[in-house]
Amino acid sequence: MARPPLHDLLCFHCQQAAEKFLKALLQEWGRPIPRIHDLDDLLDLASAHEPTLRRLRRGMVFLTQFAVNYRYPGDSATSRQSKAALQWAQRMRRETRLRLRLS
Repeated sequence: MARPPLHDLLCFHCQQAAEKFLKALLQEWGRPIPRIHDLDDLLDLASAHEPTLRRLRRGMVFLTQFAVNYRYPGDSATSRQSKAALQWAQRMRRETRLRLRLS
């Protein structure tokens, strides 16, 4: 079985990281944590508590596509997409750490 291309893996893991950061915030705020992978929906839930997170919407919509689509044959992520995915995941990490007072 062929291994997935590196850019696909990187984008998938960036999506997963952002998902876990959003769910960590929901957990910290005592909110229910839904069993979903749509970062836009998770961001809506987190934004209800912290409206300033809305500025991350474009990135969370971008990352959501890598939750499933790029894990199977067909679509492949580009180098440019993987760089953008990493930047969005890092930004979500910074925002999460700030709100959890870990920075």
